[in-house]
Amino acid sequence: MTPPLIHLAEAQKSAPVTDWAARIGWVVGLLVFVVFVYWLMRQGWKWRGTLQGDLPELPTAPADAGEPKLGLTGRYHGSTTAGQWLDRIVARGLGTRSRAELTLTDQGLDVVRPGAEDFFVPAAALRGARLDKGIAGKVLPEGGLLIVTWRHGDKEIDSGFRSDRAGEHPAWVAAIDRLSTTQRGTTEHSTTEHHTSTTEHIETEGAR
Repeated sequence: MTPPLIHLAEAQKSAPVTDWAARIGWVVGLLVFVVFVYWLMRQGWKWRGTLQGDLPELPTAPADAGEPKLGLTGRYHGSTTAGQWLDRIVARGLGTRSRAELTLTDQGLDVVRPGAEDFFVPAAALRGARLDKGIAGKVLPEGGLLIVTWRHGDKEIDSGFRSDRAGEHPAWVAAIDRLSTTQRGTTEHSTTEHHTSTTEHIETEGAR
């Protein structure tokens, strides 16, 4: 065997030496880093929940919610302060992403979430709906999210949903906008009637 072939055979027989200590050190370091980041996220979540502790308990659906207008199955992607898609709300379980079943009636919007807390948005609390692409750090294709805006306590909230059939979203936007507009009109009419009645009563008392 010629010298070049001997050198080639020796090179093939020589296995590279693995520095297992260095590899194990890198793996352990990476795991510690991941655990630390996860801990920071958990602490941030708890801190945000503490800051939002004044959010009232979520309403539950009434015993007789009325005849369903629309139904939807899909996912709940989170809630934020209205108009601020990254200001995530985690109090009262609103930060938990989950499957969701939505039912819209004249009474309001019923949100059933397997494995998470259900909640109900009364019709009078609805402020409208729109199509969007992002909420609470979750980004989807343009128009891939149904955003429902509602009022709870002294806070206006955007809640994001995605139907298993995204083509249903526009019908939901129209129905929620229609219901919220009707409710506002009814409230304004009732307020005007009450104000007029009060004024007439005062004038009558004054005439006496």
